[in-house]
Order: sequence, then C-alpha cells, then structure tokens
Amino acid sequence: MAHRSNGVLAQARTRIKFCGITRLEDALAAAALGVDALGFVLVPGSPRQLTLAVAAAIRRQVPPLVWTVALLRNPAAEQVREAVAALRPDLLQFHGEETPEFCAASGLPYLKAVAMRGLRRPLAEIARDYAGAAALLLDGHGAGELGGQGRTFDWAQAAGVDKPLILAGGLHADNVAGAIRAARPYAVDVSSGIESQPGIKDSGKMAAFVRQVRDADP
Repeated sequence: MAHRSNGVLAQARTRIKFCGITRLEDALAAAALGVDALGFVLVPGSPRQLTLAVAAAIRRQVPPLVWTVALLRNPAAEQVREAVAALRPDLLQFHGEETPEFCAASGLPYLKAVAMRGLRRPLAEIARDYAGAAALLLDGHGAGELGGQGRTFDWAQAAGVDKPLILAGGLHADNVAGAIRAARPYAVDVSSGIESQPGIKDSGKMAAFVRQVRDADP
C-alpha cells in the first residue's frame, strides 16, 4: 500500500541512506541490512572525507541495486566531472550554495541539501527553486556549515512540501521512528548516529537503526 508523504505519493517503505561511508566492510554490512543508498563524502575538511581513489575502490564492490551518492559542497565544475568519471555515482548530493542550474549541469539525478537551522525561506519556495532535484535532503546544520554535525531540527517544518524529502541531522535508533511518524519522509539519512567514531560505522547501531525504521513504517 502507498501513502502520501509531504504531498508526494510514496511507497510504504521508508528508504534508508547511510552517509559518510569510509570502509568497504561498512558498505557491505549496510547492503546486507537492506540499506538503499550509500553516501561518499568528497568535501574537504569533513572527518568522513574520502579521496576519489578510495571512494571508487569501495564503489566497485558495492552490490547491485544499492545506489551510491557522491556528496559535494560548492565544488568547481571540474571537480564534479572528476567525481562522476571516477566514482560513477547514481546520484550527486550538493551540500552548499549551488544553484539549480549548476546542480543539473552534469545530467545526473541530484539531491539538494537544505540547511534547516535558522532557515530564512519557506521550504516550499526552495522546493520550487530546485524543482529538478530528485529530492531535498533536510539537514540540521546552519547555512554555511558542514553537514554531519548530529543536530536535529523541528521535523514539523517538513510538512506540506510537494517534493520527496529525506530527513537527516541527528538521527539515530532512539529517535528515527519518531522522526518518520512526525514527517513521513520519503527517506532518512544517517551518519554520526550509526558510528563508533567519525567515519567508522558500528554494526550494532546500523542494525538497530534499520529495525527502528522498519518498525515505524505504516
């Protein structure tokens, strides 16, 4: 059975993205748990940053039907081209102040991250601006800050937006079910909430997160 998620017809199963993958064993463990997408951070200064060579080596061993996402922040056009050529991602994720035209230039589907802390524009207006995005990813950091800070935001802000939404920011096994019930997003995204330290995923936390998402599904 399908349900309405923020005005968008979505499947009854909430999709799951594990972000900040830095090790092959974590990627394979996530795939074994049924995680839908894996995020590779290519942002300088992030504690989860990968080189293109390491990201590509992991990506080559990701099982089929698991999507890979290349996360970029205010990159130059050449950096986008290099990431696409080396990593062959299924999706790009832009985490900075990139324009809709820039995000669309590669021709690949993309996610546009929205900094929800101190948001100054209506989310519905941002969704209209980025009408070409596959989804908006709502993160708990402030404008100009790096994501992956483990901050939550008021999930009620996601209501009434006619666009697939991905909830991120401060999610973990103890709160993700509540987030899903409050916002009914298309997907949830987690990084620090499944780690033992930045970039190192914890198998027990990963499994617990997936269980809680499944329990919260309609």
